[in-house]
Amino acid sequence: MRALIVSDIHGNLQALEAALKVARSSVGGGFDELWNLGDVVGYGARPNEVIDTLRALETQRSIHVRGNHDRVCCGLTSSAGFNPIAAAAAAWTRLNLRPDNREWLRSLPMGPIQVTERALCAHGSPLHEDQYIASMRDAWTPLQRMTSELAFFGHTHLQGGFSRCEEDWSEDYPEYDGDNSDRVEQYTMEVSPGVRHLINPGAVGQPRDGDWRAAFAIYDEALAEVTFFRTPYEVAVSQTAIRDAHLPERLAVRLSAGR
Repeated sequence: MRALIVSDIHGNLQALEAALKVARSSVGGGFDELWNLGDVVGYGARPNEVIDTLRALETQRSIHVRGNHDRVCCGLTSSAGFNPIAAAAAAWTRLNLRPDNREWLRSLPMGPIQVTERALCAHGSPLHEDQYIASMRDAWTPLQRMTSELAFFGHTHLQGGFSRCEEDWSEDYPEYDGDNSDRVEQYTMEVSPGVRHLINPGAVGQPRDGDWRAAFAIYDEALAEVTFFRTPYEVAVSQTAIRDAHLPERLAVRLSAGR
């Protein structure tokens, strides 16, 4: 079984389409299932098109967990904890969502969700959906307390992973050629049985690790491997859509910076 793992699409249709194209290609090797770790909407200007694309994939086995932006944009919770830019984007998204897509967001379950005997999916953390895991200090407690050997999470928009094997703790971040950011790149890491792993596929729609390319991962259960990907996409098209929607300029500018 090969699972395509996506997170933090944030209404960026061009980034999602590029990720799906690579995942389906010989480079990506194809996939059997879709595991979506949340924050489908918010920030970007194509929320309905992104949701439509994900819903069309549900002819395959699709697992979805909700993100904090999904909750706010569909009206389940308020934007009181958001910064002004995020709150403005959430308000715009709520106004522009089609009723059927709003209901689809409202139906997304809270993580974590056990998806295989070995793996679970969450948005922020296997312990709490809004918890950020951005460092080994953040990962320390989840790696001890999570109920599965392998947990996939998003929320931070940072691609990489944290592992624990008895008293050995490690961080693993994909190594890419920074001079070739206009092409698809990949990086594979083992997720060996008997070791606990927290894996973040990175953000499809709004990376924040200095690499503007769309990020995602494919988990190969048989090989016990996770392959991280970065792929270029039509970032200028996404930026134009944000500006045409009169969303905050910061949301457009940050896409090309990967911050």
